[in-house]
Amino acid sequence: MEQRIDPNTQPGYAAGTDPAYVPGLTVPAPAAGPATSPQRAVPEPEPEPEPVPDAPEVSDAAGDEAPEPPAARKEAKDGPAFEASDRRGSIAADHKGVRFRLDDQEAEFRWDEVAAVEVRLPRFGRRFTVVVHMANRRWYNAEVDAPAKSRLKEWAEEMDAVLDAYFEES
Repeated sequence: MEQRIDPNTQPGYAAGTDPAYVPGLTVPAPAAGPATSPQRAVPEPEPEPEPVPDAPEVSDAAGDEAPEPPAARKEAKDGPAFEASDRRGSIAADHKGVRFRLDDQEAEFRWDEVAAVEVRLPRFGRRFTVVVHMANRRWYNAEVDAPAKSRLKEWAEEMDAVLDAYFEES
């Protein structure tokens, strides 16, 4: 194996050394605590509470079921969604895009910035891998351990349904 010995070569940034360099990573929100900056924190005036609109009445024909909250109705979209997770991470795909999570790190890729999505199924083992290829020749992958080998095929079919519904190849 040949190695180049050149002192003028600068090392490139990697996700391990500069997480802000990787597009799609989100920074955790700062903890709500005392201000650590030298500037004094100015307390913000508390907003006055808005009046809560009355809940619509539910007729007796509906039964004992409570109406679905409006926030959940806004989030729900018609169409397939995919989520696979294990003890450390998860892979999710829906109408917004693809999201990877590993421990406390999360990356989100919208469909308009994704060039290709690759699903890898192992010949042996239970590791489900999704690779998102970006338009700028970068790729990001996430792996999830399946509880059983038979679950891999189900995950692949669910992911294909999401890709067929939302991802448009150009």
